[in-house]
Amino acid sequence: MIIQKLKIKIIALGKIKEKYLQNGIDEFLKRLTPYAAVSILEIQPVQIKDENLVEKALLEEGEKILANIKPQDYVITMEINGKELSSVEFGDKINNLINGGIGQVIFVIGSSNGIGKNVSERANFKMSMSKMTFLHEFARLILVEQIYRAFKIIKGETYHK
Repeated sequence: MIIQKLKIKIIALGKIKEKYLQNGIDEFLKRLTPYAAVSILEIQPVQIKDENLVEKALLEEGEKILANIKPQDYVITMEINGKELSSVEFGDKINNLINGGIGQVIFVIGSSNGIGKNVSERANFKMSMSKMTFLHEFARLILVEQIYRAFKIIKGETYHK
């Protein structure tokens, strides 16, 4: 099966602080180069000084996120109440997007407070990594690893067990 080179952008709030996590992310980004053009856009989260202003901050972050999304982009938001997929199901999802002619997929990882309603409403698909809660830095590493695993599944290669 020939896979068209999909463009994938991960929009994430905040920076990776731990070197070991950045090294892991960089390794999977390198491994992904034969399959997809993957980029990560880090957006500065809004500082919240008053817990009553969380929703306002999420909407403000959402505007920054939405400014980087085109109307034709397929958007997958990472949300607690999103649909959980197995690795094989995730591979099928990516494969279906490729076969459906989608040119760019955007994954959105929000801040520790989540994502704004404005971004959630723009999503074509809402996905949950797990019922467990992960640090957002870990979520980024897990996501790039699962994207890599998805391509290995699609290609029928031996990484996935």
